[in-house]
Amino acid sequence: QVQLVESGGGLVQAGGSLRLSCAASGRTGSRYALGWFRQAPGKERDFVATISWSGGSTDYADSVKGRFTISRNNAKNTVYLQMNSLEPEDTAVYYCAARRTVVVGRAADLYDYWGQGTQVTVSS
Repeated sequence: QVQLVESGGGLVQAGGSLRLSCAASGRTGSRYALGWFRQAPGKERDFVATISWSGGSTDYADSVKGRFTISRNNAKNTVYLQMNSLEPEDTAVYYCAARRTVVVGRAADLYDYWGQGTQVTVSS
């Protein structure tokens, strides 16, 4: 089992920045790809970004490409999501997820473990 805990959410004005963190604990000795997803009220959970075990491969949703950056520090068992140029449309609960493979993936059902989420609110 792997436990994931997100932090760093909050309220920010449009154009601002936030950095989300997700700390993993438990069976972190295995190799996991990690991802970020988000869910706005009344909408489905959407893919945001993913990163391979090595960090050498990343993938982003078109809506965040060029504004968000995913990274990881395996020594700290932590994945980050740097979010710049935030827009009101980015308002959502952001979830961290881990999958028992080293490669990236966009589909939520590929992921085995999920955090509890952190709220990001962008005001206009």
